[in-house]
Amino acid sequence: MTDPVLRADGLSKRYGRRTALSDCTLSIPPGRVVGLVGPNGAGKTTLLQIAVGMLAQTAGTIEVLGGRPAANPAQLARVGFVAQETPTYAGLTIADHLRFGAHTNPRWDQRLADERIAALGLEPAQKAGKLSGGQRAQLALTMAVAKRPDLLVLDEPVASLDPLARREFLRSLMAFVADHGASVILSSHLVSDLERVCDYLIVLVASRVRIAGEVEHLLATHYRLTGARRDPADLHPGVTVIEGSHTDRQSTLIVRSDTPIDDPSLAVEQITLEDLVLAYMTQATTSPRPALESIR
Repeated sequence: MTDPVLRADGLSKRYGRRTALSDCTLSIPPGRVVGLVGPNGAGKTTLLQIAVGMLAQTAGTIEVLGGRPAANPAQLARVGFVAQETPTYAGLTIADHLRFGAHTNPRWDQRLADERIAALGLEPAQKAGKLSGGQRAQLALTMAVAKRPDLLVLDEPVASLDPLARREFLRSLMAFVADHGASVILSSHLVSDLERVCDYLIVLVASRVRIAGEVEHLLATHYRLTGARRDPADLHPGVTVIEGSHTDRQSTLIVRSDTPIDDPSLAVEQITLEDLVLAYMTQATTSPRPALESIR
């Protein structure tokens, strides 16, 4: 597959006067583990629910795996989804969940489901209501991956888990990706988790996409500049200032530049993924309608 797993053009969602998603334009390449990051209320869940067919957009277009989300049973079968609350049925056993999955999904892989449950040390006769939060999350992930999806969509599935449960969930996720080659979109506000597993990043703030691109390239083209206080307008024309702070004597800037910065008056450092995310989130609070930066 070479076509984008998700393509959106001018995608928007409004509830009366409230805008949940605004003018979202994206093209996510296949074979990536995509981190969708932003503060609470940024529009992450709205975007993902539109992508899996749970919501209809107000404006714009979206294609997932080359088709309209949830357009037919075949399209539904190609997408796995784990919602934020990692939904399970408290009164049903693990075995009941797997039987339900087999009955409702034409591509269901019972062997994969059974092997995952056994590897997790779970008893099929256990009721979901008796499981820990981490175990329920793993059951929800098992239900999603046993569909054998081409795209797996995860909406903050580890937000309420302790660090050990988060690590085990993400380890299970990456094992599935390595074995089956599915594309993944993982929403989170925990940058440290995304840094461990994602190779593509989307920053969504205040209902708008602020930047999207491959993590390696994003980090290679963003810098922290420190030096004597100066007007950011005096920097080279190819340098875009994302965030700046100033004292009486010193300026510290987070910038983007497609070419190396060679300025002996500045200390130039690479930044972390968390630095990058926070810079674009800060930019969003000071500039209400910044242009989307898209880096492939």
